Amino acid sequence: MNRRQLFLRAAAVSAAATAAPAVLPPLLAPAHAASGSLRRPLRPPARDEVAEAVTRAADHWISAHSDPGDNQWARATFFSGLMALHRVTGRARHLAYARSWAEKHDYALHGGVTTRHADDHNAGQAYLDLYEAEGSRDEAKIAAIEDSVHRMTFTDRPGKDDDWWWDDALHMAMPPFARLAVLRGEPAYADKLHRLYAHTKSVQGGPGLLDPATGLWYRDERFLPGGIASPGGDPVLWSRGNGWVAAGHVKTLTALAGGAAHTREYRRTLVRLLAALRAVQREDGFWNVNLADPGHLPGPETSGTAFFAYATAYALRAGLVPRKSYEPVLARAWHGLVTTALHADGFLGHVQGVGDRPESSQPVTYETTADFAVGAFLLAGAQLLTR
Repeated sequence: MNRRQLFLRAAAVSAAATAAPAVLPPLLAPAHAASGSLRRPLRPPARDEVAEAVTRAADHWISAHSDPGDNQWARATFFSGLMALHRVTGRARHLAYARSWAEKHDYALHGGVTTRHADDHNAGQAYLDLYEAEGSRDEAKIAAIEDSVHRMTFTDRPGKDDDWWWDDALHMAMPPFARLAVLRGEPAYADKLHRLYAHTKSVQGGPGLLDPATGLWYRDERFLPGGIASPGGDPVLWSRGNGWVAAGHVKTLTALAGGAAHTREYRRTLVRLLAALRAVQREDGFWNVNLADPGHLPGPETSGTAFFAYATAYALRAGLVPRKSYEPVLARAWHGLVTTALHADGFLGHVQGVGDRPESSQPVTYETTADFAVGAFLLAGAQLLTR
């Protein structure tokens, strides 16, 4: 049986297993994702256990980094997670650490207000969190991110919609546009968001970065069919790239009202992605770095898995996916993260470092970590605590 036949057979199995999305993606389900003893049911994690695990991880990072760091995308993702945790636990030390980071950078953006780069906009998420959390509604906290979004929408080539050429951009920049649209009652921000999103999804590189056959996303146009493939000849559908996409959809949907324009599309796209992920989850709860090829640098990887746990927890809480089918996915993912990746002292391991593909920052081991992965873990835990 060739790979294409395996791909299609997996789709039939997946379609029979769940009634969630109307159209299920054809996926190459790895052999180790089949039912078996390691697919045993796990109970959903208890609230106190989740709170202890994420607090341990946050406190470890803070204690190891007296300097809160730069305001670029990786560290900004940590602070997005820390502020999500603060919203549900209210720990003053976490808020104080986030405030010290933002004040160190004067609530500014890397690249300044004229930047169009999505990575630079990521810090704006935490600035918006601080603006909301501290009650004073100090407009200076969000002046830079609002100025930059306003420029892109109204004054600096407002018809240019091709800035988000890689799938990570959806996490970095969709949420600030969505949140400012709601905060200011400005539909033009939401419209601009959708135009940028639609280009990434359906135009970038010709067909767009969304693979319509699977519901998964290519990291950028270099990985589209006919481009970079795995050593086994399969597509490269990078785990963390899809994690960024999932998280971007969650944060955008969280910001927008249920009946807002385009929310139906965002929900549908997220649900289809989660169906694809469900089919290729490892027995240990993790996802491999290449979702399309289980033999391509296999092993547990925390950053993609944490983002997928975050998105699954949100989708369950929002009623977007059936609990019977997806609660086990979430339980396995969380169990894997806290028993395999999280050290006793709160260090979070098995993280693939900065990169753009499975080969980046290898090897991934129990001792490899990164700020953005800790942030993803905190986002997942905070979502579990609010369900």
